[in-house]
Amino acid sequence: MAEPVRVRRLTDLEGQKLQQIVRRGSTSSVRYRRAIMLLASAGGNRVPVIAQLVQADEDTVRDVIHRFNEIGLACLDPQWAGGRPHLLTPDDENFVIQTATTRPTKLGQPFTRWSIRKLAAYLRRVHGHSIRIGREALRCRLQRRGITFQRTKTWKESPDPDRDAKLDRIEHVLEHFPDRVFAFDEFGPLGIRPTGGSCWAKQGKPNRLPATFRRTHGVTAKALPTPWPH
Repeated sequence: MAEPVRVRRLTDLEGQKLQQIVRRGSTSSVRYRRAIMLLASAGGNRVPVIAQLVQADEDTVRDVIHRFNEIGLACLDPQWAGGRPHLLTPDDENFVIQTATTRPTKLGQPFTRWSIRKLAAYLRRVHGHSIRIGREALRCRLQRRGITFQRTKTWKESPDPDRDAKLDRIEHVLEHFPDRVFAFDEFGPLGIRPTGGSCWAKQGKPNRLPATFRRTHGVTAKALPTPWPH
């Protein structure tokens, strides 16, 4: 009959270290549970009892005990692998970032901003460059590259081709005819304001979109007033 699995005799230093971890607690739940396993085994408890105490599998308890007998207290910090290897190449990741920072309408999509779900679905069906990536992995990659979900900015700019000429006339009148006043045409309600959207962009650098004031009814906004001498 095989002998029961148990830890070797603890040194004074090892016993003090394990008791310190159990009594004071640890920021790592793995270290804490493994210290309990080792102390319980040193106290004469069998593997089934220890497994029930820490709510772990019996094979896990045996592995910890064997590992302690081989390398000592170093077994409290397991050297786990980094998980599944990355499946995306650097070119694929650059393509993901480029797609996320491009407005969907420019890529023929019927919406104005990406969600994680929509972006992952689009990347899976891109012709010639299909990328399969989960939502959480996609979110982590965007965050690692400094891409965050931000509000877009807008600015007002006149589309009038005679803008500079009109500004020259206004400045000329203001400089040479200080006693003249200006008369303005109707330019629509004053409450029209540009409304920003949202997008994925480099942190602190949201997209800047031109503000549009085109109206389908009512009074159309004028670009700039024309000066009239009084």
